[in-house]
Amino acid sequence: MSFDLNSLLRPHIAQLQPYTSARDEYTGKEGIFLDANENPFGSITEQDFNRYPDPYQSDLKEEIAKIKQVRPSQIFLGNGSDEAIDLLYRAFCNPGKDNVILLPPTYGMYEVSANINDVEIRKVALTADFQLQPEKILAAADDQSKILFICSPNNPSANKAKREDILYLLENFKGLVVVDEAYIDFSDEPSFTTELERFPNLLVMQTFSKAWGLAALRLGMAFASEELIRILNKIKPPYNISGLTQETVLNAIRNKAKVDQMIAEILEERSFLEKELAQLSFVQKIHPSHANFLLVQIPQANKVYEDLINEKIIVRNRAKVLLCEDCLRITVGTRTENNSLLEALKKVCH
Repeated sequence: MSFDLNSLLRPHIAQLQPYTSARDEYTGKEGIFLDANENPFGSITEQDFNRYPDPYQSDLKEEIAKIKQVRPSQIFLGNGSDEAIDLLYRAFCNPGKDNVILLPPTYGMYEVSANINDVEIRKVALTADFQLQPEKILAAADDQSKILFICSPNNPSANKAKREDILYLLENFKGLVVVDEAYIDFSDEPSFTTELERFPNLLVMQTFSKAWGLAALRLGMAFASEELIRILNKIKPPYNISGLTQETVLNAIRNKAKVDQMIAEILEERSFLEKELAQLSFVQKIHPSHANFLLVQIPQANKVYEDLINEKIIVRNRAKVLLCEDCLRITVGTRTENNSLLEALKKVCH
C-alpha cells in the first residue's frame, strides 16, 4: 500500500513556519552566549540552570539511538508519551471533521486527547481475551480516519496483541498506526521499531517511566520515519525537555545494566505474585501479563478495592472498564510489598 504522509497532514500545519529559537540559529556549545536573553551570572542553585537546553536533545538521542537500534533522526522526545499523542492530533486531525480509531479497553489518554482536540472517536472493542479485531477495525474506518491507536502490551489488560494482526493493520489501514509500547521491556515480543523502514505509516511510542524507573522526569519516546519526526519537531514547544531531564536520562542510559537488573527482578516478582494469587480461592482469573502489572478478577472488586485502601494497599480499580468487570489492576511491587498485598487480600476476602 502506497502511503503519502502529507495527504494526512492538516493543510495549515504543512504551511506552518515553526518558532525558531536562539539554539536553532547556533547549535555550538562553545562561545560567549549573548543571543537568548539569559542571565549571564548563572543560577541561585548549586548547579547552573541559566542556559536554555538543547531543543532537539541531540546528545540524548544519540545514546537512545544506540540502545534502540534506530537513527537519532527517527526519535522524538516528549514530555511523557502524552505530548506525542497530543501533537499527533494537532498535526493530523481537523477538529469536527476527522476521526480516530480506539480499541477499548485501552489507555485513557487517547480518548482524552481526542476530546480536547474535538476529534471524533470510533471504538472497536477488543475480543473477550483482549485481542484485536482487524476486519472490524478496517470496517469502522473511512477517508477521515487519521490515526489508529494500538496499545501492546495493553493497558489495562497486560497482554500483547498478536503481531500478525498489527502487521495486517499496518498494511491495510490508510492512516497512521500508533503502536504504544510503554510496557515492551517486560514482554518477550520484539519492538515494532524493527518495522520502521518497512512501514512509513508506523509510529512507535515507548517511555522511561516504567522499566527505567524515571516516571517523575516525564520523558516519552516516539520512533517513526524522519519525515514524521520532522513534523512533530515542527509543532512542539521549543524547549519541551528540560536540561536537567536530559542530563539525568543520559546518566541513566550509561547505567543500563542496572535497568536490566530491575527488569529481571520485576519479572521474577511478577511470576511470584501470579503464582501466589492463583492459590487464593477467591481469585477467579489472572489475565496473562506481558507488563509490570496483573489484571486480576475478584468477586466484589469495588468493595475489595476500598477494603485494601483501608489496609493502606493502593491498587487500581478497573471494575467499571469494558471487559474488565470485577477486575483490579495490581502493579508488581517488591517482595515485601507483594507479601503485604497478599496478606491484605486474605484478610479482606475471607
